Amino acid sequence: MDSRMFCLLAIALVVSCFSSANGQAALTQQQCSVQPVARVNCGEPGISATDCFNKGCCFDNSDPNAIWCYYAKPNDECLF
Repeated sequence: MDSRMFCLLAIALVVSCFSSANGQAALTQQQCSVQPVARVNCGEPGISATDCFNKGCCFDNSDPNAIWCYYAKPNDECLF
C-alpha cells in the first residue's frame, strides 16, 4: 500500500472516531458514567440538557455540586 492510500485510510479512521455532534449517535450510559470529580466541563453554567446533548456531551444534574454538562469517556474502539 503506498503512502497516500495509507494516509487516506488513517484520515478516514480519525474522522469516523471523532465525528461532530451533528448526526452523532446518542451517547451510551456507559460512555457517560464519569465520576463527578473526573468530569470535564462541556458547557456554560445553566446549560439545558438539550443544548448539552446538541453539543455531543453528557448531561447529569443529579448532583448539584458536580458539573452537569460534561464530555463522555473516550470510545475505546477508536484508540490506536
